[in-house]
Amino acid sequence: MAVPAETPTLDGPRTEGPDVDETSFAETALKLGGKSDDEARRTGAIDRADDQVEALFAPRYQTVNSPAHRAVWERRVPAAEFVGAPADVPVDVRRVMDASLDVVRRHKRAGDVYGDDGRVREEVLDELGEAGYWGLLVAKEFGGVGAPFTAVARFLTEMATLDGTIAGLASIHGCIGAVDPVKTFGTEEQKQNWLPRLASGERLSAFALTEPAAGSDLTALKTTAVLDGDEYVINGEKLFISNVRPGRTIGLVCLVEGKPAVMIVDLPDEESEQFQLKKYEIYALRHLYNRGIVFKDFRVPKGNLLRPPKGDGLTIAYHGLNLGRVSLCANAAGTMRLMLGSMLPWADYRVTYSEPIVRRELVQRRLGETAALIVGADALVTWCANLLDAGYRGEMECIIAKIFGSEAQKHAAIELFMKTHGGRSFLAGHPFGDNVHDYLAPCIYEGEGEMLGMAFFKSLVKDHGKRYFEPVGKAMAAAGIKKPNPFNPRHALVLAGVAGPYVRWLLGRKLGGQGMAELPLNLPAPLHYHAKYACYQLPKMALEIDAAMQKFQLKLADRQCKMAELSQRTQDLITMLVTSLYAGRQKDPIVREAADILCQQLHRKLNGHRTPDRYYKQVTELGRRIAAGEANGPESLGLAAIEPPPILERYDV
Repeated sequence: MAVPAETPTLDGPRTEGPDVDETSFAETALKLGGKSDDEARRTGAIDRADDQVEALFAPRYQTVNSPAHRAVWERRVPAAEFVGAPADVPVDVRRVMDASLDVVRRHKRAGDVYGDDGRVREEVLDELGEAGYWGLLVAKEFGGVGAPFTAVARFLTEMATLDGTIAGLASIHGCIGAVDPVKTFGTEEQKQNWLPRLASGERLSAFALTEPAAGSDLTALKTTAVLDGDEYVINGEKLFISNVRPGRTIGLVCLVEGKPAVMIVDLPDEESEQFQLKKYEIYALRHLYNRGIVFKDFRVPKGNLLRPPKGDGLTIAYHGLNLGRVSLCANAAGTMRLMLGSMLPWADYRVTYSEPIVRRELVQRRLGETAALIVGADALVTWCANLLDAGYRGEMECIIAKIFGSEAQKHAAIELFMKTHGGRSFLAGHPFGDNVHDYLAPCIYEGEGEMLGMAFFKSLVKDHGKRYFEPVGKAMAAAGIKKPNPFNPRHALVLAGVAGPYVRWLLGRKLGGQGMAELPLNLPAPLHYHAKYACYQLPKMALEIDAAMQKFQLKLADRQCKMAELSQRTQDLITMLVTSLYAGRQKDPIVREAADILCQQLHRKLNGHRTPDRYYKQVTELGRRIAAGEANGPESLGLAAIEPPPILERYDV
């Protein structure tokens, strides 16, 4: 993708964001729609936090100028902004990555990655710290590696092919844990205090946001921090906090003077009356510590409070989630490679009716479709990481990656991996039986999929609604009009002064047509077809979305199913475009074929067509080639580097 000429940072040029007490677009819409003051206030708080995150970025990197937003609302899709390219990894960064992989590989071969409790051993985490693993996203001036996020994201895919938990811990620590809040919003003193210890692994970190009554509704936070002299006194309870145990450092979201705030808290080495861990059994995340935290008059120095230039604690919380969402997709790409690498030897070994099942069409289709999901995840990870490194906020794009990655992993695990391995999938020691909950749980992590889909939709329509619909709604409310009638002279008079810009936009969009996207000239024909289709359909979504806004008006917020459906179609078109353009830059024909398979699936999903025979012929041939070892090279799927688990309950043929 095209990288901006200037180097964008959060300290660079900014727009003036809204004041904290300004009425947000969402709050105004809900009030006009007849919602209670409390619901409007709570939703408005989330909307304002979103505005305040936007204000941290220079205008050209904000949501309205992001590729996903422009693809729908502009007449021509900016196709060049959907091309993702792998990062050039500096030699010193690659050395740290290889050393980290060697640590995990060595312990896996020795069978001692996990302790007697089934969790990653502290010795392994310490060795990873010595290798530099925990400092990948920390600047060199603070003792870290200073790796670009594009390089780190792709590396997490490599690590996930060895151990998804350890790959996930890097994301928890560096993306949504304490590292990103401190390096992005900390003062120089706060950075000097925490970043070197976080980079070395002396302090591993977590992010304590969720509470028993606060998940997707972050306005329900109840944990408080009250200033008492030079210290804050914390009281409250957190739930489902990964990577938390005594001695960790957490980013704690709490209420300070009634407003959300983030406090960096060094947890003591032992539990006490003031600090206790709430232990429970949880099926997912069983290889790391996932606990609740209970604070009772727990004291923290007042200098631990982070103060963003605009906004509050929700601003800080939202910022790191985008990194975590891309990391989740990267982890899924590695996990699905591990599934594929495990399916191949089993399919070659398992014989039914005197024939190895690897020669059966159904199994070959599963191999080909797993490869397609892997390439789609790779494409989205590379694209999103490029955007974040270039300075974009990337909210909408990272949501696409998170939803695709988690849903792809779930589908691959159940429909492709489990069914190929049959009853052995449920044996203790089998990757599926041991990790099925970890294969499914990412659909909830960093935001449940359909909820995030609606967040994507709201980001997509926010500017359009504020620009054209909000003035009309306010004028109608002021005039006491509930349902406008253009043939009523009074209604027409009220609307005449505010509806003009919208009418001009609508007529211009319907009559003016759309421009052709500029696609790469060397794009292979099948991929060019998919990219062209996506570029043709995306601008058409603007009129369909606008029609829904017209139809439901202020009640649209209650039409969650409609919002989710429109959101998912838009996401699928963007995934098709990103995947086809990504694969078009790859040399390996296996990657290109896999991308074509995924785009065909998305195409049929979008237009409702049945699966043709030629698809089955193509996908089974792809599966056959993968089984023959044609996907082993580093420029392909890299399956040769995967060490598959042993076949359980072997038998003599």
